Amino acid sequence: MKFGSVDDPGGIDFTLPPDHPDTIKALQKNPSDKTNVFVGCAKWNKADLKGFYPRGTKDELEYYSRQFNSIELNATFYRIFPPEQFAKWYDKTPDNFRFFPKLSQEISHWKRLNEDINPVVDNYLNSAINLKEKLGCIFLQMHSNFAPKDFDRVVTFTESWPKEVPLAVEFRHTNWYNDKAIAEDLYQLFEENNISNIIVDSAGRRDIMHMRLTNSRAFVRYVGANHQSDYSRLNDWVERLKHWKDNGIEEIDFFVHQNIEKESPLLSAYLIKQLNSELGCNLKMPNDDSDSQQTLL
Repeated sequence: MKFGSVDDPGGIDFTLPPDHPDTIKALQKNPSDKTNVFVGCAKWNKADLKGFYPRGTKDELEYYSRQFNSIELNATFYRIFPPEQFAKWYDKTPDNFRFFPKLSQEISHWKRLNEDINPVVDNYLNSAINLKEKLGCIFLQMHSNFAPKDFDRVVTFTESWPKEVPLAVEFRHTNWYNDKAIAEDLYQLFEENNISNIIVDSAGRRDIMHMRLTNSRAFVRYVGANHQSDYSRLNDWVERLKHWKDNGIEEIDFFVHQNIEKESPLLSAYLIKQLNSELGCNLKMPNDDSDSQQTLL
């Protein structure tokens, strides 16, 4: 993932911003005494995750899904797979595994949430629902040039989204979060429709670190910089996630990206170790088959 990449990560202030004042309020509306935690990578293919698979691995997804409890499914951004493909993915993975598929670029980047997207959304959902209970949270990532001038499209899309299907949304145009009036309207819209507000942590885009949760799900897309700071940044995230857990968050979905993706499993494993230690999770350590995978705290 190249989004927000920089030539010199050592010169970036990676301090996590404080929470938006209304984040804890959002969590405490319906506090949970148990927190589901999902940690994973963005891809499972050998070409990206070099060195992760044992020699002779025949089915990459089958192996990956026994090391991690989730995947940020970016492949669905590039094309809408048929229902049969989702059904095959379902059959290959353990009962407690979850998929977090990205909405098609036809919806987000080509049609840009215009009035013609409903048939495309329906087609996508008719396929994705074949993941059944393994469907985590679908997410929408808009192009960086999609600006608040098209806020009306966001309202229409959000209000028409089927409420029984969890959705998270990511914006990359800075004005969605840094124009206070627009941001507050957006947060209210998301809260009213139970939409999760994605947080992206990348080196070159500190301007969109809004730290505003709009429901009881934290959907975090973490982009490492293949730099020693990647680990200290994750330590800071563990502290923040613990704070949210203490305030009743229901679910944490944390996906690790890298500019060079082969290091993603290493970072993910480090994060899992810290979550198990600091938050009392019982997440399986990748490449350690001695324990069964658990997601509940």
